[in-house]
Amino acid sequence: MVRATAVVPPQNMASPPLPPAPPAAETPRWQRPSRARTVARYVVLWALAAFFLMPVYVLVVTSFKNPADVSVTRIWELPTSFSFDNFGAVLPKLSSGFRNSLALSIPASLISALLGCANGFVLSKFRFPLSNVVFPLILFGIFVPYQAVIIPVSQTMTAVGLRGAGDATGGLLGLMLIHIIYGLPITTLIFRNHFVSLPDPLLESARLDGAGVLRTWVDLAVPLSKPAFAVAVIWQFTSSWNDFMFGAMMTSRDSWPVTIALNNVAGGQSVPFGQAMAGALLVSLPTLAIYVLLGRFFMRGLLAGTLQE
Repeated sequence: MVRATAVVPPQNMASPPLPPAPPAAETPRWQRPSRARTVARYVVLWALAAFFLMPVYVLVVTSFKNPADVSVTRIWELPTSFSFDNFGAVLPKLSSGFRNSLALSIPASLISALLGCANGFVLSKFRFPLSNVVFPLILFGIFVPYQAVIIPVSQTMTAVGLRGAGDATGGLLGLMLIHIIYGLPITTLIFRNHFVSLPDPLLESARLDGAGVLRTWVDLAVPLSKPAFAVAVIWQFTSSWNDFMFGAMMTSRDSWPVTIALNNVAGGQSVPFGQAMAGALLVSLPTLAIYVLLGRFFMRGLLAGTLQE
């Protein structure tokens, strides 16, 4: 009788040696980091940053100067003492404009972002007749300048009673409608690029659970699009807040946005530079606050969909 015997390999048997790693490619000499090149790079970057921030420096320094110390020849000098007199003098002139611009910009940015979210979701995830034509037609609105449509827009808003004294809001409602419609192309593009990266199995799961297009958009797409919302709201709020041309054309005196009120401060025959600088600083604070609050989503929203194959 032959009895089979199992052969157990020894536990301490050495594993075969790994093949040697290929030699690393030598970095070209001109690409090797050097201290002189690094220092030169940082010097140039700091110089460009300082040049870019020069107007901001003048704005802040002049705003906090005593009105008696404000002059063109001493515009670069630091204030001898901090004073809020310029802010106290200009704030009553801008208060009405602040209220009008907030009443305009907040609804216009939110409504335009929501409509762009719906457009982008449908155009990225659903196919319907002429869908390849609808999206380019919407994008065409991005390339239409304000100056090209100012006359037909003015005539249309006057005809429907949404311009100036013909509107109960003094033209703010018509101005809001203009910014909502004019912002739809860019918000649609932002959300379409975002929803391209949304996995299709998520939509299939929602469809199997009995959710329709509207329910899928509300419960699935909107909660997953915070970065895109941040980009759209920042873009639309900045655009509507800084608008001057449509505001001057559409609104009556009591409904002027803050940009027109600021222009009236700085546009007289005798320009109070301290008040003009303080007013410009106050007017820039809302957009700065929007960037600070939503800035962490901004780059994520801009880059959404750009790395998809």
